[in-house]
Amino acid sequence: MRVPPPHRFRPFYQAASIFVLGMIVGSIVYNSLYHAAYNKLWETNLAQQLQITQYEDDIATLKKYNKQTTVVREIKIRSEENISAPLDPLISKEIVKLMSEDLAVLRGRSVFDIDTDSKLTRSLLNDKIYTVREKDYKVQIRTMLVVDGVLQIWFTVTPVDAKSTGS
Repeated sequence: MRVPPPHRFRPFYQAASIFVLGMIVGSIVYNSLYHAAYNKLWETNLAQQLQITQYEDDIATLKKYNKQTTVVREIKIRSEENISAPLDPLISKEIVKLMSEDLAVLRGRSVFDIDTDSKLTRSLLNDKIYTVREKDYKVQIRTMLVVDGVLQIWFTVTPVDAKSTGS
């Protein structure tokens, strides 16, 4: 029995290998597009969930203190971007959520007592370390402003280096 020479099947092998390689590259591109779209959807969902909880808290506070004009009815927390170390937006949103839970005690407080409250808030939250996704982040409050019953807080977030904390 004779074995056919392999050079006769070379074009078939080349075509088959190009086809398989195209399938692999195509699946990689499709998978990356799918995960990018899913990640964007997840970020949007998380942002909207955070917004819904803030709106629910604001509505409850507004219903409770609608007759009083000199109380903190709404708290808006904003993150300032750190140019030297940009932060993932999901981590920033998680930290905003944790801070809003900590600052919920300021709702309904008198606007005229904000001086003592701001000092207390700064001492409690400035350089506070939040743990998000098993990493530690330090929060520094930059500005606190009360206008028309809305307490606005701007803060920056920096990752905590494990070496500097002694862990």
